[in-house]
Amino acid sequence: MAGGDGQARRGVTDGGRVVMWSGGSLWTSRGTGHVPAHAHHALQLVLSPQRPARVQAGEAWTRGHLLLVPPDLVHAFDGVGADVAMVFVAPESVAGRRLLAAHGSGAVAVLEDARVLARADALLGLAHGQADASALETAARAIIDLLTGALPGGDAPDPRIGRVLEWLERNADGPLALADAAAVAHLSPGRFRHLFVQHTGVPFRTHVLWTRLNRAVAERLAGRSWTEAAQRSGFADQAHLTRTCRRMFGVAPTMFGNPHGP
Repeated sequence: MAGGDGQARRGVTDGGRVVMWSGGSLWTSRGTGHVPAHAHHALQLVLSPQRPARVQAGEAWTRGHLLLVPPDLVHAFDGVGADVAMVFVAPESVAGRRLLAAHGSGAVAVLEDARVLARADALLGLAHGQADASALETAARAIIDLLTGALPGGDAPDPRIGRVLEWLERNADGPLALADAAAVAHLSPGRFRHLFVQHTGVPFRTHVLWTRLNRAVAERLAGRSWTEAAQRSGFADQAHLTRTCRRMFGVAPTMFGNPHGP
């Protein structure tokens, strides 16, 4: 899978891990239970190698070890007490478009694949063994590549895009306009827009959103309150951060855990 800013952020959920990168994230949990009906903009890949998980859309429940939930679909989830990994992918990204092209149907899809389940089991082992964020991101991306038939990895970004990615990280707490980013790259806005997608896999606006969510989680894990994390990540306030996180993942940012206490 091409693209991403290469800077994963690690978090902690109850008995699990969270790793985020531009256009994607990995959430693992132990003894996963029931999540009431919700919707999120990101594609959701459910990996449950121990026993089939269940997703309800409408009146019907779909069971499987490997499930794909399309974007913006109202659904409930039941991990039936198993250890589960969930990979979220921005549908606008290259990987998201590939997943939708290969497996999208507008409904919850069952994608049983022994190779992917073996990778999922290994991924959960890495998470439980406290592997670092980079290793978990690599393992999650490899699963997406396997499902889409994409070649793993990819070329390094164009140096002009590399400068913009560094600029975005430094300035995530302020305005991030496409015209300003294009100026950093010394390109016209139109040419920059095309080159950015080509080298990162996501549109500029989508990358900005993921960058800010990444920063907010990192700030929280550094011991700051969610209000401070929101302000230091370019969100108007905690409510803005919460709305954005709910839209992308269907949950509030507090689901990322509270490793430093109240």
